[in-house]
Amino acid sequence: MTEHRLLNAGRLPLALETRLAREFAYQALPPGGERTAFLAEHGAAIEAVVTSAGVGINATLLAALPNLRVISSFGVGLDRIAVDAAQARGIAVGYTPDVLNDCVADLAFALLLDVARQVAASDRFVRRGDWLASTYPLARKVSGAKLGLLGLGRIGRTIARRSSGFDMDVRYHSRRPVAGVPWTHEPALLELARWADFLVVITAGGTETRHLVNAEVLDALGPDGFIVNVARGSVIDEAALIQALTERRIAGAGLDVFEDEPQVPAALLTLDNVVLTPHIASATRETRQAMADRVVDNLRSFFADGRLVSAAD
Repeated sequence: MTEHRLLNAGRLPLALETRLAREFAYQALPPGGERTAFLAEHGAAIEAVVTSAGVGINATLLAALPNLRVISSFGVGLDRIAVDAAQARGIAVGYTPDVLNDCVADLAFALLLDVARQVAASDRFVRRGDWLASTYPLARKVSGAKLGLLGLGRIGRTIARRSSGFDMDVRYHSRRPVAGVPWTHEPALLELARWADFLVVITAGGTETRHLVNAEVLDALGPDGFIVNVARGSVIDEAALIQALTERRIAGAGLDVFEDEPQVPAALLTLDNVVLTPHIASATRETRQAMADRVVDNLRSFFADGRLVSAAD
């Protein structure tokens, strides 16, 4: 074990916590009322923080750690990490990109296929015994469809490559065109939604993208269009989505993320044109192990030579 003082401020897998406790002078940030006293006593000694994308680290906690040198986050989302405040103090910020691209892309397509071909809904149909009395309605073909991607980062590009197996036409929307890719950039999100049969949300969360997918975008997607979200729940206006689904102004949705996780609106639970998963896009044994390895490797690399394996831009 090194003498580097490490604070766990996030929700981490137990195996990773155990591993960190073996390698560093490890402490967990206590909850609620105990936190202020803990930070007053130990804050100045903390050199490193480990957190998760879902929890992050805010400016208030940063201010209580005057000698913090490095943050290593379990996940790719940076919207809950005060990156600018950290970098202004010279604090290195590491995260776990690339190692989860495949699994997130896999789940995006699993949700897309499920909501289009109605796998989960037809499973419920069979289990209820409804097949004995009626024929299941026709679903939507996926092969050859038009796929719109909101975001074309690492995961977005992986999803786009996956789509070639389904002979899909792909366009994407981002603030600026991505160099060196074969897919068409659509400068206007509304136009992408009007064009697409399936709109997959895979952009960063945060204030800049909050409710980027609003009622107008959903109406542009239209009654034959489907939306899939494997990014952040905040990107879609959830109330507008529920209304569009209820009124069948869009055909369906596959959702892995929600605005107030783990709270899921009761209205979504009653709809058969929605597939819901509990934020499991990266939740495979292989990927979570790779993410844990990257968290540790970021710390090891930083303390060895001052550089991170995967640094936030």
